[in-house]
Amino acid sequence: MATKVWDKQHDQWSEEIELLKSIVNKTNLVETTKWGGIVYTYNNKNVLGIGGFKSYVGLWFFNGVYLKDESNVLINAQEGVTKALRQWRFYSKSEINEKLILYYIAEAIEIEKEGKSHKPEKKEVIISDLFQSFINENHNISKAFDLFSPYKQKEFIEYIDTAKQEKTKLDRLEKIKHMILDGKGLNDKYR
Repeated sequence: MATKVWDKQHDQWSEEIELLKSIVNKTNLVETTKWGGIVYTYNNKNVLGIGGFKSYVGLWFFNGVYLKDESNVLINAQEGVTKALRQWRFYSKSEINEKLILYYIAEAIEIEKEGKSHKPEKKEVIISDLFQSFINENHNISKAFDLFSPYKQKEFIEYIDTAKQEKTKLDRLEKIKHMILDGKGLNDKYR
């Protein structure tokens, strides 16, 4: 099976990726492809991934926030955005330390066995005054809207509130009025 890297221009990392794969293959993780890249799982749970980028080849741990990182090799690639994922970057083949990588992988597998994982925080949905008055203006719309799951309610709210112009918001409200009354979710036709 050919190694897939994120982009053809990063083929310079194919040797390093093969080396990392050979190290990971010494564990009981299962190789799969997700999001166009190499991901390794344990009991169908994502544990780590490998990918070549413009200036480095990376090994990332999906629940890396729980790793002890005694060698201080892991980074948060998107501070403030990424909560649990931690990345280990290699800028050359000589930086790849098999023994240390296997140590980190063993710890990551133990974390998975323990069931530790980061649960994303649920963002509270804030209903704009415009949408709230739309719901309140008609008792039937209000009752019908309350019958939708919170997920579908959120889709409607975001559909209205992401419009930039007031006219667009009002046009969208008119469009969804009948959908709500008919019990049809905003994206039901795509499901």
